[in-house]
Amino acid sequence: MKKLFALAALAALTMGPVVSAQAADVTFAVGSTDESTMVYRVGTQFDFSSRWLESSTGHLGGYWDAGYTFWEGDETASNHSLSFSPVLVYEFAGDSVRPYIEAGIGVAFFSSTELEGSKLGSSFQFEDRLGVGLRFADQELGLRALHYSNAGLKEPNNGIEAYTLHYRLSF
Repeated sequence: MKKLFALAALAALTMGPVVSAQAADVTFAVGSTDESTMVYRVGTQFDFSSRWLESSTGHLGGYWDAGYTFWEGDETASNHSLSFSPVLVYEFAGDSVRPYIEAGIGVAFFSSTELEGSKLGSSFQFEDRLGVGLRFADQELGLRALHYSNAGLKEPNNGIEAYTLHYRLSF
């Protein structure tokens, strides 16, 4: 099962170049949950090819995000997840530094239905995210809040939150 999950993670992270001719960005994130479980994430992003609401203040855009997250717990509480989300981003205008805010709702699949002693109810979870940060040159630095829940599709539905610092590099 673990080998299958690792292969699925690798496939999710590398499928983008097949789907899109755009260059991929890579994000690395580290953070913790509200229960102090460490969270490590690597992801790849593909920007939408459209911009909306362009003005002198900024513009609305977005990206597709696919990621792998390791949830570090004790020997029985560690977990892995794969996620996929469309994310909307409002990027404010700026010359060398451009602030942004982002929000997205996607899906995630966990390797176990238990994390931090909490029962998630199912391996399938929805991923909600809110973030803020700064873009400069071909890089980005930001903060994100992520919430995972199965939206009551299966009981129990305890959910989990993670708060991360991320670094994104564009190629």
